[in-house]
Amino acid sequence: MDFENIDYIQLAAQLIVAVTLLNVWLLRFNKSTQWRGGNASSMKEEFKAYGLPNFMMYLVGGLKVLFGLGLIVGIAYPVTINISAIGIVVLMLGAIGMHIKVKDAPKKSFPAFTMLVISLLILVLNN
Repeated sequence: MDFENIDYIQLAAQLIVAVTLLNVWLLRFNKSTQWRGGNASSMKEEFKAYGLPNFMMYLVGGLKVLFGLGLIVGIAYPVTINISAIGIVVLMLGAIGMHIKVKDAPKKSFPAFTMLVISLLILVLNN
């Protein structure tokens, strides 16, 4: 790693997105938050509110954790940054779409929108 040429804004963005995704999917998975879709109080209930099967929750969660870890690994091995950021962009677009589908208040889409914007910033800064 070349510390002289490190982009601290990109580094901060990668860590913010990664830590947020890992927090949501590993620590807050069964906890109620104001951001959950519909009237859900857990991740399982949220995916049910979206009308998605159980396996989709595990698929989406696994991908989000994988891409979050890819952003962390990207600090040392930058080859993982773009694919991880693109994956997160796609998943966040899907999350926003699900909030719209169940007619959530726009505020519930704020975390997904924020992760989308920061992931796009990572892509711009990394290229």
